[in-house]
Amino acid sequence: MSAAPSQEEQNIQIWKVKKLVKGLDAARGAGTSMISLIIPPKSQVSQFSNMLTQEYGTASNIKSRVNRLSVLAAITSTQQRLKLYNRVPPNGLVVYCGTILTDEGKEKKVNISFEPFKPINTSLYLCDNKFHTEALSELLESDASFGFIIMDGNGALFGTLSGNTRNILHKFSVDLPKKHGRGGQSALRFARLREEARHNYRRKVAEHAATHFISDNKCNVAGIVLAGSADFKTELGQSEMFDPRLATKVIATVDVSYGGENGFNQAIELAADSLKSVKFVQEKKLIQKYFDEISLETGKYCFGLDDTFKALELGAVETLIVWENLEVTRYQLKDSEGREIVLMLNKEQEKDTDIFKDKQTGEPMEQVSEPQSLLEWLAENYRSFGTALEFVTDRSQEGMQFCKGFGGVGGILRYKVAFEDIAMYEDEDEFMTDSDED
Repeated sequence: MSAAPSQEEQNIQIWKVKKLVKGLDAARGAGTSMISLIIPPKSQVSQFSNMLTQEYGTASNIKSRVNRLSVLAAITSTQQRLKLYNRVPPNGLVVYCGTILTDEGKEKKVNISFEPFKPINTSLYLCDNKFHTEALSELLESDASFGFIIMDGNGALFGTLSGNTRNILHKFSVDLPKKHGRGGQSALRFARLREEARHNYRRKVAEHAATHFISDNKCNVAGIVLAGSADFKTELGQSEMFDPRLATKVIATVDVSYGGENGFNQAIELAADSLKSVKFVQEKKLIQKYFDEISLETGKYCFGLDDTFKALELGAVETLIVWENLEVTRYQLKDSEGREIVLMLNKEQEKDTDIFKDKQTGEPMEQVSEPQSLLEWLAENYRSFGTALEFVTDRSQEGMQFCKGFGGVGGILRYKVAFEDIAMYEDEDEFMTDSDED
């Protein structure tokens, strides 16, 4: 069994699906020849292949010749895609096939199939003039997993919530001594025993919390909710016994009227607003950390494409931060002397044809590979620079400032980099090369 993807890898998968959904939503076809097929986990590929064969027979009766041929071609492409799979992948299978119209009015064939980053429990087959991505959008909304600790005087429950899926990890009951009303010397002894029992109970809960919510030496959930009907939850959150790695992940402490499963359900309802804002809060914290480096003038930061890529090549970037909608294309070209030239251009810069010409000959440079979105290239290659990749939005004030004021790309560095010296060295190097040629 393969290891579960890290939070960073999952965030990149989420970004890829977001980008795909955006592209598919914008696509439109001339007729009803755009097929959306979703096969849930543990289904049989043969069952859906047979269904497509029946659909082919039905589509043969479409009166419009052009639409009939388009639909039949889309069904055939989908059947060919399914032949690539002996069985349905563990998380299910998503297939989009059909002919779309480009902005220039030309027809373009789309043929996509992939396994989603988490199980997709939806079965769908639609042939329409657009692709249906609602199930994928739902998958994106419910990407994070949250931990719940419900504790009262009768026992504790540990559970997780991911989207609409609730999972109970463990529960145990406890028999705590009640408050003793009788006086005399025994009152102090009873109070001491009672406090000792409560202390042991908190310790047991803290130990179980670490067992269930820490794996690979870090918290395995996006946030933790503490819930209960007495002071236990507050005491646990403030206790030294509660693992510090979990304490920093507590996003809400809520009062519930019940313990156990009923308390779990009530805690989910009461913490709903906190759960929604977690991703938003995490993003704000990350960008604030970046801004702190700038305001403290530590020099351990970079922004803009040029400086960020210089720092990446030095292996100096600890966390690479990019705006999820950054519209920059990466071109890999070769000049007349065989040197490889990499250009990273926005939409405005791409209009300048002189950028693509060889400085020596004035002729267009040779294209080594197909132009690629810079974000896609980074998602595939960030590991080779020894950095962590984080996508951010412009929905928060901090996010907007990062995207508009800093160009939507930057990084937190491991150590200070003197970008001015690097630029000066590169200029000298260029000068030396020119004189050598003389």
